[in-house]
Amino acid sequence: MGLTRRVIPCLDLKDGRVVKGVNFEGLRDAGDPVELARTYNEQGADEVVFLDIAASKNNRETMVDVIGRAADQLFLPLTVGGGIRTTKDIQEILRAGADKVSLNTAAVKTPEVISEGAKLFGNQCIVLAEDVRRNYEMRDGVTPVHLRDGRTCWYEVVIYGGSQPTGMDAISWAQDAVNRGAGEILLTSMETDGVKTGFDLEITATISENVDVPVIASGGVGTLEHFYDGFVFGKADACLAASVFHYGELTVRDVKEYLSSRGVSVRL
Repeated sequence: MGLTRRVIPCLDLKDGRVVKGVNFEGLRDAGDPVELARTYNEQGADEVVFLDIAASKNNRETMVDVIGRAADQLFLPLTVGGGIRTTKDIQEILRAGADKVSLNTAAVKTPEVISEGAKLFGNQCIVLAEDVRRNYEMRDGVTPVHLRDGRTCWYEVVIYGGSQPTGMDAISWAQDAVNRGAGEILLTSMETDGVKTGFDLEITATISENVDVPVIASGGVGTLEHFYDGFVFGKADACLAASVFHYGELTVRDVKEYLSSRGVSVRL
């Protein structure tokens, strides 16, 4: 695997603190975001993602402060998402020190924010954060995905932290977002989020095969092998994880040395 793959810690933020849950629920405190990000920087992370899961207006000032403190101390790309709805919001986050913004609910509700953001700030700054879940009720107009257990489903886009289904096909939406100007896709499967059984390889591989921008696999890491599977079988360009890093189960260095030993090209 000649192309260098990225390992990315993700920090879910609420009221200025890092939190982590399972299947988007049961949140518990995991520490100070800037301290954690500094640790990951020292461990050799390729970039860091901050996601404001509270995404309220009064939390925006807290996020801007966190981004500013992090940007002053880190020497790696910083992606920020959560509650970003307009190009003005994008500009504010980028000015605070972020390199990229991720758009999820806002991109579904007002897709033009993708194209407008890409035009103003460049495709490389716009990341589509796509949360998906399996739907076994097949219908016309969706892309069938065949699972390893022999079943067939399609993947539905969900918004508002996974609480609201949209009826949108995940593969079609990924392609549409890229056509509009998204330069990267951060893909999270609700089925695997936080449960440490590995990435949802079927949807990760399918999205990766159907778009021509980098895909970040997210949701489900529990072991070193899960990272390998995400790159080799999920065909991801980057793998993102949270709790295994936050609670000291693995370090970024552990992951990269393991991947390198198995022939995956990483920056050591």
